[in-house]
Amino acid sequence: MIKKPAFLELREQAIALRRAGRSRREIKDLLGIGSNQTLNEVLKGEPPLPQNVRPNAKDAERAKARELRLQGLDYNRIAAELGVSKGSVSLWVRDLPRPESLSYEECRRRAAEGVRRYWAAERPIREAQREAARVAAAAQIGALNDREILIAGAIAYWCEGAKNKPYRRGDQVIFMNSDPALIRFYLRFLAVAGIEPDRLRCRVQIHESADAEAAQQFWLEVTGLDTAQFRRPALKRHNPKTVRKNTGHDYHGCLRIDVLRGTGLYRKIEGWAAGAMCAGER
Repeated sequence: MIKKPAFLELREQAIALRRAGRSRREIKDLLGIGSNQTLNEVLKGEPPLPQNVRPNAKDAERAKARELRLQGLDYNRIAAELGVSKGSVSLWVRDLPRPESLSYEECRRRAAEGVRRYWAAERPIREAQREAARVAAAAQIGALNDREILIAGAIAYWCEGAKNKPYRRGDQVIFMNSDPALIRFYLRFLAVAGIEPDRLRCRVQIHESADAEAAQQFWLEVTGLDTAQFRRPALKRHNPKTVRKNTGHDYHGCLRIDVLRGTGLYRKIEGWAAGAMCAGER
C-alpha cells in the first residue's frame, strides 16, 4: 500500500510523463511501478495522448460490416464477405435495425452476382492449371516415329472415319472432322501410310446460314491441297427453331476427306486399329 503523500507525488510524476507523450510502459519503467493496478490508479482520469492510442486493427472491417448490414446482408453473408467470424459481425452491427427481407428478384440478382464474382476469380486459376497440365502432357509425347503415327492415325480413323457394317461392306476410307489439328494429323497419317495427295478429295459440310466460301478457303489453307480437289460444299438446311452454338467467325463446318481407290488402305486401317486395341491381350 502506497502512503498518500507518496501516492500523490507519484501521481503527479505519472501525469506529467503522460502529458509529455510517454506511453504506459515507459511511465511504468521510469517510475519503477511494479503493477498495472498501481499504474491504473496513478493515471486514473488522465486520458492518453492520441499518438499513444493503438488503432483498432478491425476498424476497417467493422465499418464495412455496418455498410453491408445497411445494404440488407445477413450475418452469414457479411462474415463470408469480410472473412471474419459471425460473432464479430454480431458485435459490430447488432445496434443497427434488422433489414427488411429481400425480394425474390433481389435474392436472385445477388446470387448471380456472387457466382459471377466467384468465377471471375476462379476461372483464371483453373485455366492456368489446365494449361500447365496440357503442356506437361504434350511434353511427355515428344516426337512420333512412323509406327506411332500409324497407330494413332488408325485409332483416330476408327473413332471418326467411315466403317463397314455387317449388312454393308464398302471398304471406303472416309474421314470427317471439324478440328483443324486433327485434320492435319490425319493427312500426316495418310502420307506415312503411302497415300499420295492427288488421291484425296475433300468436301466442306456446313450450315447454309454460314459463310461456305470462307469455310472452303479456310480448309484449303489447313490442308494445303489444290482447289480442284475440293468438291462443292454440302449445305445443311438451317432450322430456325434450333439454337446453334457453333456460330461466329471461328465456325468453319466439318471437312470430309475421301481417299480414292482406298480399299487396300481401309483393310490396313482395320488391321492396325485391331492390333492397337488388342495389343497385350492374351
